[in-house]
Amino acid sequence: MLRLTIQLFPLWAILLSAFALFTPEPFVALKASIIPLLAFIMLTMGLTLTPADFRHVLKQPKAVLVGLVLQFSVMPLVALLVATLLQFDADLTLGMVLVGCVAGGTASNVMCFLAKGDVALSISMTAISTLAGVVLTPLLVELLAGQVVDIPLLGMMLNLFKIVLIPVVLGVLLNHFFRAPIQRLAPLLPLFSVAAIVLIIAIVVALNAATLPTIGPIVALAVVLHNTTGLALGYLVAKQLGLPEKSCRTIALEVGLQNSGLAVALAMKFFAPASALAGTLFSVWHNVSGSMLASWWRKRSSEDPSQPAASSHEVPDA
Repeated sequence: MLRLTIQLFPLWAILLSAFALFTPEPFVALKASIIPLLAFIMLTMGLTLTPADFRHVLKQPKAVLVGLVLQFSVMPLVALLVATLLQFDADLTLGMVLVGCVAGGTASNVMCFLAKGDVALSISMTAISTLAGVVLTPLLVELLAGQVVDIPLLGMMLNLFKIVLIPVVLGVLLNHFFRAPIQRLAPLLPLFSVAAIVLIIAIVVALNAATLPTIGPIVALAVVLHNTTGLALGYLVAKQLGLPEKSCRTIALEVGLQNSGLAVALAMKFFAPASALAGTLFSVWHNVSGSMLASWWRKRSSEDPSQPAASSHEVPDA
């Protein structure tokens, strides 16, 4: 029952968002809770990590480096390209760039497991990109969107330090020193994260309730194009560089699935509510696209003995 509840994340997000669209007032009042909710999500991520997940980087440096470079080059540039092609205004362009410049999302770890990818590599890449993003995300946003909107570079770095770095490091330390009780809590961590991100999505929908019916469809198109391009280029570039199939699948999911909740939090902290719309829609869509791609890869592996076998590395169910 718990696993099904978590797997139905897109459904809960859509239902609560629909309610927020027609009854926005209660959710608008929760605007100030977005940052604490995101910090809580990052803490739960840290509680699933161990120091070994960071040391694993040394075992596959090429794959990690390729994934990291693609993460912070393909996704930001494609985001800006899509926004330009669709002639977005400053706020919507900034929202797309924010989504493109954040680190990979934790959903990629589960999708990687379902796709029979390299889960240990996926977890390590998520951890490394999350820490790197504390510095790279503000710098890339300034580089790509600084001509459109004034970017508070130092303010963004300080906030990323507080809502990403500190909670993740605290979670890793708690998991290391209090392993037994944390492991008993582990099955519930994905549920807590899902509840928090669903509430964040509903809050942003409520804040954009007046304009969502008119700009929502075009932003949704941009999100689909962005996500699909990231998944495709992540896989194809890794394949061209000679990496094994399991690593290619892993890198594709790491590149294509973003920590869009963080993009939403940054948008709401520093910019207009409309700039959070891309991250909100991305949060729902990348779980749908990632699940479909992972299921297709898993089916291919089952039908073709030459395809990768399932990984033995366990991950949370969200």
